[in-house]
Amino acid sequence: MGKAILGRKLGMTQVWSDDDRLIPVTVIEAGPCVVAQVKTVERDGYRAIQLGYGDVKESKVNKPMAGHYKKAGVSPKRYLAEVDAEEGVEYKVGDEITVDGIEPGMRVHVTGTSKGKGFAGVMKRHNFRGGPGGHGSHFHREPGSVGMCATPSRVLRGVGMPGHMGDETVTVRNLQVVRVDAEQNLLVIKGAVPGGKNGFLTIRLA
Repeated sequence: MGKAILGRKLGMTQVWSDDDRLIPVTVIEAGPCVVAQVKTVERDGYRAIQLGYGDVKESKVNKPMAGHYKKAGVSPKRYLAEVDAEEGVEYKVGDEITVDGIEPGMRVHVTGTSKGKGFAGVMKRHNFRGGPGGHGSHFHREPGSVGMCATPSRVLRGVGMPGHMGDETVTVRNLQVVRVDAEQNLLVIKGAVPGGKNGFLTIRLA
């Protein structure tokens, strides 16, 4: 494996550690990924590789992407993402990236898309306390005052308000790898990662 690998969240469970502690874990199918493009300092100004993950029918990709895969000589993939290239490693188009090289105890950063919560108020979205609960207060879950009077006569940027919650790119850092199953391309990672089941993830070495 290089500095990163793509995968999908299979779900959560729990495992026993060697010292008889019950550990909550997330099971991730990581790879195998294929290198679809190599970016170099000479041509692109920086080093990176483009990874593809998850086979998909050619009829499911549009013509520009079909041409991109055909030029690389790889089958169409469901997910495509660019990650940093590891220093000192020469990548070639078509190389396969697997979980080989990841060992239990290593730390990883996991990036995914959080679950969408729809439109939410300030108490749920920003953890506002809210007003008194009594019947006569007439102020229970509202956001309250949001701006000034004549000066500056506007709402300042960054004020917490109701709005769309979730469905954002989130990175959870320094999660510990508990187990690795290279035969089934599985990573068992301590704790929770962003998104729901079958959510697309990028796993980077810490």
